[in-house]
Order: sequence, then structure tokens, then C-alpha cells
Amino acid sequence: MHSLVSDWQLLADLSFADLILWIPLREGSGWIAIAQMRPTTGPTVYHDDVVGTIIAKGERELIDTAWNERRICREGDPDWSSGVPVREETIPVRRADLAGSVPGETPVQRYLGVIQRSTNLSSARTPSRLELTYLQSASDLAQMVAEGRFPFSGAEPILVRSPRVGDGLLRLDRVGRVTYASPNALSAYRRLGLTADLVGAELGRTTATLCYADEPINENLMVVASGKEPRETEVESGGTVVQLRAIPLVVGGGRIGALVLIRDVTELRRRERELMTKDATIREIHHRVKNNLQTVAALLRLQARRLQVPEGREALEEAVRRVGSIAIVHETLSHTPEEQVDFDDIADRVIAMASEVSAPEAQVVPRRVGTFGVLRSEIATPLAMVLTELLQNAVQHGLAHRPGRLQVIVSRGADRLDVVVSDDGTGLPEGFDLELSTSLGLQIVRTLVVGELSGRLAIEPRQGGGTEVTLVIPLPAA
Repeated sequence: MHSLVSDWQLLADLSFADLILWIPLREGSGWIAIAQMRPTTGPTVYHDDVVGTIIAKGERELIDTAWNERRICREGDPDWSSGVPVREETIPVRRADLAGSVPGETPVQRYLGVIQRSTNLSSARTPSRLELTYLQSASDLAQMVAEGRFPFSGAEPILVRSPRVGDGLLRLDRVGRVTYASPNALSAYRRLGLTADLVGAELGRTTATLCYADEPINENLMVVASGKEPRETEVESGGTVVQLRAIPLVVGGGRIGALVLIRDVTELRRRERELMTKDATIREIHHRVKNNLQTVAALLRLQARRLQVPEGREALEEAVRRVGSIAIVHETLSHTPEEQVDFDDIADRVIAMASEVSAPEAQVVPRRVGTFGVLRSEIATPLAMVLTELLQNAVQHGLAHRPGRLQVIVSRGADRLDVVVSDDGTGLPEGFDLELSTSLGLQIVRTLVVGELSGRLAIEPRQGGGTEVTLVIPLPAA
């Protein structure tokens, strides 16, 4: 049923008609509409949504007849009850179930529902060759639905980007010759380099000549262009890319021909290549930024080793860690096409850096509880620096030269991220005030959380001893 509904825009467009899928209620007292499709090629009959509508048995005789007699039914005269002439048809939906059948025996047939096909006849006129071809193709597809041959067994639901009827349509006979080409389909082949008439030509050989003159022929092309199997492929020639989708027409147990839907996807593929180039460029930029930051960190580390003043050496080592936390984010971004990162990996690496700066006798092993999930780069970079500063402060001041526990507790909601960094160390100094603190690390944290992340920051004594820092960071809507 999912495969049918995912692909029945094709039937609606070829029929110039609205489609409603009805399935019987369990107790057999009536029908319920579970899906609806309007045509893009003609006027609609149903301006309102009818999905969920329930009708009693006998209320629409045509639906009951198609279900009971297992055949396509059509009203003789148009229905004028809605104010416009509407031709009603009903198509039983049959599925050929091969599972569990004995080899060599006829597959078990199961009827699942009825498609109501309603055509608005208000703009009726003498049909063109294109319209006649569409209607004949719709009739063949409807018969295939009634026989359990469409949608094709084992086929995946069709993607939205597959060619549609209006993009271009070819009708082939049993041997793969073109019997009809819509104007859009012919234009697509003109862009591929075709100069002769397409009608009467063998599609597979013609396409191969245009696109594979100097290289081996794509075998998938020959299968699609002959219409023997329901497949899709793309061909390219002279900078033009054309997508082909074959739909074999099998009616009454025999293949009578095929439909080939055609779409010129040149511009789409060009934009995809541009996006791929852009993504590769962005990843390369992140890679180079990471390398440059690591170079800066190495130079600062080298300078710190040459300093004899302890305060200066400590300041440079802090700068090394700050630069390193930013480099970690850029390294992660260099491996992903999106500007988003799995922050759990970054947080674990920042936590590991904090444990490295603790004194050997302290034996502080920080740990993370909860998950950050995926964050955008504009949040990940400042948050990594904030964690670096808070963990470094806890290790160097709260847990200096003593063992203890250091935790990063995370709780993520739909629109905010709550982070608590707690330790059971010596606690805050007497009369501590965040607003008046002269600590460079805390000033950096406050600037990043409040100014850049538009969040809230609170530093309080931890119950039972130690310090607890709470961050509340708003997350943008998905």
C-alpha cells in the first residue's frame, strides 16, 4: 500500500483525475478513505481533504461493485451532484502475494481496497494525441493495479525526485521502439544531441549512440531503454544529464510495451556538484584552521618552556589549552559535510585534557554523565572553551594536590541544554562574587555563556562540599 500511494501521482496525472483509496472497515459495514491524490495535469474534483471520511456500505455502489466483482467499474453518465460533470470509475487494488506459495502454482491474490478515480469533465474538449496517449497509458496502469501487477513486486517506494509525467513521457512497443514522444521528452533528447525523429527509433540503441559513442555501453541503460524492467538510470552527453525511468506495461499476462518517464536533471546535478565542492572546501578550511591552531599551540608551548617566571609559564600553558579546545572542534568539523558536530566526542576529549593537567598525587578522573548530542558549530566552539575553563579551574583550584570527584552532568531538552560541572574540592573562597571576580578564566566563561551563547551561568557551593557550576544554554529550533 505504501508503494502504491508513493507512486500513484503517476496514475492521477495520466488519468487527469483525482484518486481516493478506500479500504473496507473491519466489521465490513463500510469504507474509509486512507489516501488522496489530485492531478497536476487537470482540474481537481475534490478541493477539500477527504482522508478519514467513512461511508456506509451501499452508499457508493460503484465501490462495492468493484470490490465484489473484482473488476474495474465505470458509470455510464457523468455525476452532476457537485455542480460540475464528474466521471466516476473504481479500480480494485490487488496484491500478488508470492510468500508461502508452492513453486509452480499460481500466486495467492489478495484484494486490499478500491481506488476511486474521479475526472472533472467541465473543460472537456477534443483530446490531443498527448492526452489520448496519457489516457491509454492510465487505462493500462489501472488494469495492472486490478491484476496485482502494479506497483511492481519488491520495488522500493519511488523517490520524490523521480521523473514525473509532465517532465517528459515516451511510449514504447514490445520491442522497445518509440510509438509516442511528448514535447518535453523530445526536447530532452534534442539536448542530448538527437537530430533525427525519435518516434519509430529503437530507444536503447538511439540513447547508446548519443551517450556512449566512445565508451562501453551502460548495461543498465539498455534494460531501462527497452522497458523490460522497472528501473531508473541517468545518461549524459554534451553536458546534459537526463534521468530515465522505465515502467513495463504488462496487461493480461503479456508485456504490451512500456512507459519511459524522462527528466532533464542537468541543472540539478550542476547544483549538487557545486554543493559537493562547497562542502569539500569548507572541510578543507576547517582542516587548515585546525592545523594552524595546533601550530600556534606548539609555538606557545615552546615559549612556555623557555620562560623562567612561573606565572608567565602558567599563563602560556592556559593559552595552549584554550587554543587546543578550539582546534578539537575544527578537527571534528573537518570530517563532516554539515556544520554540526557530535559534541559528546569533543566533550570527552576536553575532559581528558583536564585530567592531564591535574597533579599526579591528585588522581582526579573527570567523567561525563548524559549526552550533549549533535550541536551546531556556532554553539560547539564556545561551549568547548567554556568546558575547558571550568574543568581547568576545578582541577587547579578546587582539587589541587588532592584526590576528588569531578563530573560533567548533561541534560538536553527540546529547546535548551543544561550542563552542570561539579567537584567535591575545597569550594569557593569566602565572599565569592562572580560579577566581581578577577579570574581571567571565569571572565572568559561569563563572556562566552552570556554574551555569545545567550545563556545563563550560576556558580554556587555544592551540597556536601565543593563547587557546582550550572549552565543553561538555549538551542535554536531544528
